[in-house]
Amino acid sequence: MKNVRLSNGVMMPAIGFGVFQIPENETERAVNDAIEIGYRKFDTAAAYFNEEQLGNAIRQSGIKREEFFITTKLWVQDYEYDDALRAFDLSMKKLGLDYLDLYLMHKPYGNYYAAWRAMERLYKEGRIRAIGVTSFSNERLQDLFLHNEIKPVVNQLETHPFFQQQAANAFLQQEGIQHEAWAPFAEGQNDIFNHPTLKAIAEQHDKGVGAIILRWLNQRNIVVIPKSVHKERMIENFNILDFTLSKEEMDAIALLESPLANLCNATIAVIAPQEVRVQRIMAREGISEEDAWSRVKAQKSDDYFTEGCDHTLYNDCAQAEEFALRAKTLVESIL
Repeated sequence: MKNVRLSNGVMMPAIGFGVFQIPENETERAVNDAIEIGYRKFDTAAAYFNEEQLGNAIRQSGIKREEFFITTKLWVQDYEYDDALRAFDLSMKKLGLDYLDLYLMHKPYGNYYAAWRAMERLYKEGRIRAIGVTSFSNERLQDLFLHNEIKPVVNQLETHPFFQQQAANAFLQQEGIQHEAWAPFAEGQNDIFNHPTLKAIAEQHDKGVGAIILRWLNQRNIVVIPKSVHKERMIENFNILDFTLSKEEMDAIALLESPLANLCNATIAVIAPQEVRVQRIMAREGISEEDAWSRVKAQKSDDYFTEGCDHTLYNDCAQAEEFALRAKTLVESIL
């Protein structure tokens, strides 16, 4: 297994297994299959509600703890300092571990400065081997490490052929922060597994499209954590180091970036149905569906962008508004 060295010297596998959206009653079986195949890096989160099942599979594997690399994430509702410490203890109890390899802040919302300082404390105490963030823009990430003692070693970002994060990747490499990709398959959007460019490259290497995408990311020095509940797919996703994409193939995939890829999520809110906005508000703020519906119904059409802005690409929603309005014109011209 190929490893990457994090900036603090910790070695992390370059290929992992994610358990996002795997139901609790399927998680242990899926992780057992992944361990049998050879996966040793596993990525979960408090918000995935399957930490306990992942921990059970690890303990029952009979493999030494130090051979695994385990990541979990702190959810936004626990970003106050004392709350973050308690949330970490709860995650460790569910995982059944006495130390954690990587702890990430799940979103750049709320009082993440307090959360980060709690994580710094846990790191200094030796309870965590490495700490990092998820979905932080370059600007917010830089602000975080310039005003705190410990620099994040990982930024986990949505990264796939339609949203390639080239500017973020360059910044992270410059700062010595490891880029890790979530949603490497774009969550199946745009019929990615049947894209003609990706299929043609896959045929050249006698591989599946999934393996081509993961190898493309790997060759960009991006750590991958694909998810699957199908053992044959797990095997395909794991065996990506026995071939190399040519420069021409890498360049061909680079051309797949969507013209909408770099739009702030505010743009989605401008054109999204009410049901979509409700789900986004519930997920971001942890409020009830009833309260989220009340929020959406009270909005004016011109205000939709304010609920959609996720602050990962823009400093504030005021900045996002101007871009969203320009993007709306682009979207409408395409549609």
